[in-house]
Amino acid sequence: MENKYFSLSPVDNAKAVKVIQVAFGIVCIAIAGFWLFFNVRSLKADSTLWITILFLSGFGFYMIWAGLGKALRFIEIGTGNLRLKKTIFLPVKGISAGDIKKIDLYPFKIIFSLKTGKNFILRLSSTYYETNEKIIEAVIIFAEENTIELEEIEEKI
Repeated sequence: MENKYFSLSPVDNAKAVKVIQVAFGIVCIAIAGFWLFFNVRSLKADSTLWITILFLSGFGFYMIWAGLGKALRFIEIGTGNLRLKKTIFLPVKGISAGDIKKIDLYPFKIIFSLKTGKNFILRLSSTYYETNEKIIEAVIIFAEENTIELEEIEEKI
């Protein structure tokens, strides 16, 4: 089985959009720095100013992070391992097939039960159902090739 890459993010942006994201992030951080520098010395600095500065700084950091391609969420399924990035700020998690005891497939999540007793949950999107089906098919093939116990669980509402 060759490596299969599935994006868990809603869209993959073009290069021009990424450049605009980085530029907009820099502008947000620059405005927050300007407000911080000029308004801290004034006597009118109140909590709304600090909230605004924190919001602009955080949003600017996120835009730069996304523009550099670090905020992509994905799952990559290879011959003997999985690579997952399920949150935008945490690093990629690699799981080898030998470490997986069981895989539970739900309609909108996949639970990887590891031999150490820990569970690793991958939540799937309710909007992009076609991508979910492709991911589930690839996980089924991965489990069959690596003789991992697989259970499909249907949730009833």
